[in-house]
Amino acid sequence: MSRTSWLAGIFTALLGGAIGAQAITIEAGKLPVDFDPQKVDIRPLVESVPRQGLPNFYGKLATGGEVTIAYFGGSITAQAGYRIHSREYFQKEYPNCQVKEIHAAIGGTGSNLGALRLEHDVLRHNPDLVMVEFAVNDSGAHPYSIRKSMEGIVRHIWRELPATDILFVYTLTAAHVKEMQDGKMQRSASVMEDIADYYGIPSIHMGVEIVKLEAAGKLVMKASDKELTRVSGDELNISADNFVNAEGKIPFAGDGVHPYANTGHQLYMDAIRRSLPAIKAAGTAGARAALPLPMVKECWENVITVPLDHPLVKITGTWEKNPGDHAVTKGFIGRMDPFFTFSPGAEIRFKFKGTTAALYNLLGPHGCIFEKSVAGGKSSEVRTFDPYCTYHRLALSTLADQMNPDAVHEVTLKVLDKDFDKRIILFDHNKGDFDKNPAKYDPKLLYAACIFIIGEICE
Repeated sequence: MSRTSWLAGIFTALLGGAIGAQAITIEAGKLPVDFDPQKVDIRPLVESVPRQGLPNFYGKLATGGEVTIAYFGGSITAQAGYRIHSREYFQKEYPNCQVKEIHAAIGGTGSNLGALRLEHDVLRHNPDLVMVEFAVNDSGAHPYSIRKSMEGIVRHIWRELPATDILFVYTLTAAHVKEMQDGKMQRSASVMEDIADYYGIPSIHMGVEIVKLEAAGKLVMKASDKELTRVSGDELNISADNFVNAEGKIPFAGDGVHPYANTGHQLYMDAIRRSLPAIKAAGTAGARAALPLPMVKECWENVITVPLDHPLVKITGTWEKNPGDHAVTKGFIGRMDPFFTFSPGAEIRFKFKGTTAALYNLLGPHGCIFEKSVAGGKSSEVRTFDPYCTYHRLALSTLADQMNPDAVHEVTLKVLDKDFDKRIILFDHNKGDFDKNPAKYDPKLLYAACIFIIGEICE
C-alpha cells in the first residue's frame, strides 16, 4: 500500500460526514434586518459549502485551452504546497487545457493589503478563478476590518472581471485547533462565510480533517522544537523527514503554521479534492447578475495606486529611486516597481479625498521610525521593524483610515533620525543573527513603492 493510500484510509475512516451543507444565515444578496457588521456569529465547522459553485471556471476547463488560476493569500499559499498540488490536479483532470498559475501570495500579510494590491497582483492577469486564503493572517483583525477588505476584494474582482469565479479557502494553525475541535470555525473564517453566503461564493475549510486527526492522536501540529522565525520566503518550503514520526503520528508542520509539503499540504489538497465534486455540480455558467448593495458601504472596492514619484506627491529631503538591481528591493520588483529609498529627514506629503491611505513598504534589518500625521490631527510614529526582521519583507503601513469620505485630507510622513534597540525587538531565537552581524542592522531607511488610496488623490 502506498503512503498516500494509507493516509487516505485514515482520513476516510475519521472524517465520516465532514462535508455537508451549512445552515445558511445570510441569503444571497439579502442581509438580515438585524445584521451588525461590527459583530460575527461563529459558524459551525464544516469542510465545504458549494453555494453557487464555480460554473464559469469549470465551463472553461471543459472547453479546453488556457485556464488561469490566481492563488491569492499569505505565506501558506506562497509555499510550494496546496497551490502547486491543486494546479497539477486540474492539469491532470483536464489534459486538453493549459492550466496556468498566478502566484499572488505574500507571506505575513492579510486581506487588508490583499484588497489594495489586487489590481496589480491579480486582476491585470485576467484569471478565470481566484482562490482567496487570508483566514490565518486575518486572525487578529477586527470583524469589521475583515468585512471591508474581503468584500472589497469580491466586488473589485466582479466589477472588473464579472466572468471570473472566486473560491474562499481557509487554513489553520496550532492555535486554532482547540476551538475547531469544539466544532467551531475561527472568527476570521466565520466573517468570511458571511461574505461567501451573501455573494454565493463556494468555500473549503482545509483544516477540518486535520483537527480530527489531531484529536484522534494521529497527527501532531508542531513537529519541531524550533520557533517560528520567518513568515515568508523559500525557507518555508520543507518536507517532513517521514510521513509518520516515531510515535506513529503524522507531522503536520515544523512550526505549527506552515505545513510540510508532503504531509500538511497534502492534507489540504485532499480537502480540496473531496470538496470539488459538489462545487462542480453547483451553479449555472453565464453572465453574472448585477452586484447587490455592499454589506458594508465602506468596503475597499475602489482602490487607486499612487507611485511615490507621482506629481501630486511632494517629497523633500534625501531620497532616491532604486535601480532594478538594488541589493534590498530587487527581489520585490514583481510586486511593485519602482521602489524608493528615503533617508532620515525625508518628508512625503500628499492630499487625498476618501477614507483610507496606506504606504506599501518593507520591514527589515534596515528598518526605521517614521512620523505620520493628518492635518488637524495628532502625529504618531510607525516602526518598520518587528521581531521577524532578520530579512526584508513586504508590509502595509496605514497612514489614515476611517476618514470623512467627502473631505480632503493632507497626510505628512517624515523619516526620523531616531535610534532604537533593534536587538531587543527581535525574537530571542533571532537575536543570534544580530549578534553575528550587528552592522547589518545599522541603517535607518524607509523602502517604499507606492501609496494605496480608497478614494482619489488631490492637488
